[in-house]
Amino acid sequence: MSRRERRLSLSRALLAALVVVSVALGSVAAVAAIRASQAGAAAPPPWFAPYVDATVTPQYPFEDPSGPSVRQVVLGFVVASPTAPCTPSWGAAYSLASAATGLDLDRRIVRLRQLGGHIVVSFGGQANSELATACADPAALASAYESVVSRYRLSTIDLDLEGAALGSATVDARRAQAIHAAQETATAAHRRLAVWVTLPATPAGLSDQGVAAVRSMLAAHVDLAGVNVMTMDYGQSLPRGQGMLTGSLDALRAAQRQVAALYQQAGMPLSTLAAWGKIGATPMIGTNDSPGEAFTLADARGLTAFAQDHHLGRVSMWSLNRDSACSAGSVGASGSAGATMVSNHCSGVAQAPLAFSQVFAELTGWVDARPAARVSPTTSTPSVLVDNPATSPYPIWISTAAYPRGTKIVWHHEVYQAKWWAQGQPPDPTVAHPWQTPWLLLGPVLPGDHPYVPPPLPVGTYPAWSPTGTYPVGERVQLDGVGYQAKWWTRGDRPQPVVVDPATAPWQVLTPALPSTG
Repeated sequence: MSRRERRLSLSRALLAALVVVSVALGSVAAVAAIRASQAGAAAPPPWFAPYVDATVTPQYPFEDPSGPSVRQVVLGFVVASPTAPCTPSWGAAYSLASAATGLDLDRRIVRLRQLGGHIVVSFGGQANSELATACADPAALASAYESVVSRYRLSTIDLDLEGAALGSATVDARRAQAIHAAQETATAAHRRLAVWVTLPATPAGLSDQGVAAVRSMLAAHVDLAGVNVMTMDYGQSLPRGQGMLTGSLDALRAAQRQVAALYQQAGMPLSTLAAWGKIGATPMIGTNDSPGEAFTLADARGLTAFAQDHHLGRVSMWSLNRDSACSAGSVGASGSAGATMVSNHCSGVAQAPLAFSQVFAELTGWVDARPAARVSPTTSTPSVLVDNPATSPYPIWISTAAYPRGTKIVWHHEVYQAKWWAQGQPPDPTVAHPWQTPWLLLGPVLPGDHPYVPPPLPVGTYPAWSPTGTYPVGERVQLDGVGYQAKWWTRGDRPQPVVVDPATAPWQVLTPALPSTG
């Protein structure tokens, strides 16, 4: 007998022993337990990445995560430019280039990655024009996707399809063709591009339009990472008396069956476990847009347990901007005059800050299936690391200058923003808590940075300043394209956008010389 035959015999002997043990323990239950254990070990844990509305004001500081639960974020939303339908923009308000200056977006993404974080970019969303609906040229559409992927060095993207982005077979096919081309480009460059499709749902599952969008992706040979179900805003589809958690779990079960059927029809059958791995869930935390619907912290705990038990691929939430209680009297606050309105900045339910994120933090997976490598920022002494005004996007910090809230400066090749009025406090002290410093680190000075030049006011917006003019308190003027307002009676004092001590300057800038989150 050969050694190979002896190995086979040993394998058979072990199998026989396993069968005997299985029978002794109750064969069906024991074998089922073994298979479940093996399947669970093979499935990666779900990952959690909350959505962040990148263009809403005030900006959410995603680049300064308070803990591991928010080190992975989904930034939304990239849509078609209102003036160039095949050109991507952030929220129809910023080009990719203007987002780099007006939002400091590129720098903030780099900063999050320095801290070991991960960025997913979402295309589409509820508002504005989704790229595939606006851009009729598949090649130009693929280039639009690729321009975003390459600029932000993305390995995962999200397609948030709702409203007008669904229901057209032509648009579905065009989008799928372009996404397949973008994946082919990534593969040719030895990169991976994972694609998630985010779709609205009811407790009965995806709509016919959502199913058609997924079918088009599979027909175009798009390698889908999964289908992310919007477990929110059910309206009349939520049975009377049924809670948000029950409706959401019903929606996920139905979507899992639909996705499994779509893959079966496409000739790519999935196991039950694999089909669950293709499912994601995104609730709207707190008060939903549909009256009477609220997703609570108890619901979040139930969804987290379900995601772990069924090995979902991902969980997100709308949104990190809203993960705090509303202040008394604010829009969305319980019992306030605006309580029927949903706030972009708070959940509308009683909670501690980031309470929903902390619940979902029990989902320990990573977007790219492995922890992001933390890159420590360069640290050098000021005598070695000298800031250059010619390559600094903002003024270099001066110890004697006063900086109002929102002012941005450069110090030791890093960009900081004042969280409140600051003077004489170095931007890079060693502190135990963020509230001990008035400065928020946005990220490093990037290659290609240059001094920021604010857009000038149109001529005639205010009267031109004159050195011989007399200006009482409240008088407005403009000089070199910048607007000013007199803080007290002044004559002969030339307005300046940046001064060493604003408290002694008679002029207040009306059009900030530097971008500010307000």
